[in-house]
Amino acid sequence: MSFFALATRNTTVKIELLAGLSTFLAMSYIIFVNPAVLSQTGMDAGAVFVATCLAAAIGSAMMGLFANYPIVLAPGMGLNAYFTYSVVLGGGHTWQVALGAVFISGVIFLLLSLLPLREAIIRAIPRSQKVAIVAGIGLFLGMIGFKNAGLIVASPATLVTLGHLHQPETLLAIVGFFLMVGLDALGVTGAVVISILVVSLVGILLGYGKFMGVFSMPPSLLPTLGQLDLRGALNMGLLTIVFAFLFVDLFDNTGTLIGIANRIGLMNKAGEMARMKRVLLTDSLAAIIGAFLGTSTTTSYVESAVGVRAGGRTGLMAVVVAVLFLLALFFAPLARSIPLYATAPALVFVACMMARAFADVDWEEVTEYVPATITALTMPLAYSVADGIAFGLISWVAIKLIAGRRRELNITVVLLALAFVCRYALIKR
Repeated sequence: MSFFALATRNTTVKIELLAGLSTFLAMSYIIFVNPAVLSQTGMDAGAVFVATCLAAAIGSAMMGLFANYPIVLAPGMGLNAYFTYSVVLGGGHTWQVALGAVFISGVIFLLLSLLPLREAIIRAIPRSQKVAIVAGIGLFLGMIGFKNAGLIVASPATLVTLGHLHQPETLLAIVGFFLMVGLDALGVTGAVVISILVVSLVGILLGYGKFMGVFSMPPSLLPTLGQLDLRGALNMGLLTIVFAFLFVDLFDNTGTLIGIANRIGLMNKAGEMARMKRVLLTDSLAAIIGAFLGTSTTTSYVESAVGVRAGGRTGLMAVVVAVLFLLALFFAPLARSIPLYATAPALVFVACMMARAFADVDWEEVTEYVPATITALTMPLAYSVADGIAFGLISWVAIKLIAGRRRELNITVVLLALAFVCRYALIKR
């Protein structure tokens, strides 16, 4: 195992294997949640299940073998919700066009990774906006989770209102959420997956679900393989959507990479990561491959920290996770047995974790916290991550100008804000 430099990083094969298993259990909920979310666009749930497992396996294997980092990848939570509820159901685009937008954003991400532009863009975006995007996606996910659980429903008078709490499915979702959080607080590895399976089992036993089995050969990938519509995604009206996929993936990856690299001692005092370019190339290629397979953006998972806490220090941990995702391909019937109300608590729980980003907003500076709040509020209320990013950047620039803070502006953010203004002025929805 000299390839992974285990001795140099003070780890062993046994430690890496256990770290990989812990990480997989912490993130394997995605093989149930992703098909449940994306299938609402009309995509074949079985094909999405296979695409999810393969995208996670390929991305994690590349990260382990090419970059030798204990970082795992899979279709991202938040990005799958944006794909389904904003781009397809909300925007009226086909899922093929949405896959095309994911593919194009991955190509742009690849180009940015090859050129010294990525770091410049990240530095240019105000910190308050970066954390507001994370928190806003959390609120967006939370709203979707509440909707899928039946906790909120549409109302002609107030847009949304409290749902029917006496419905068995809603009660099961509530119990599942409490179980999920309680197990996590107790430090139980795989708390999310355990809760999803327990709620599904209880629901099936009570007659509110159907058991499809556990093992089988993997479903066909053909219904989604290569079905992306690049021509449709290049339409002017979709530029904001492509940018949103890119923007969220950019910052989501950056935060995870920096956190993990710092934890395992692969970041120097200047804040530079070892083998940074290889890591970035892996991230961008994983997004491109995932879109071709038929899933929303594949990105670095914060659950990698679970494996790092368990002692994982090398790419062997990521390779172990990749193998486990390949084995998961044979659990397709189990994935089809998971009802929507059982995965809804996972969306709300992830939303709560993402909302912690609000703590990093400067709540003493009005020119920072107001645009940040606008960003976060717009995402769930407009049902769009892209519109949240746009409103936030426009308001940040406008408020800074009016407040006489021109020196705090930079050309990159100003140009982005102007581009968004032109988009709203010239393109009718």
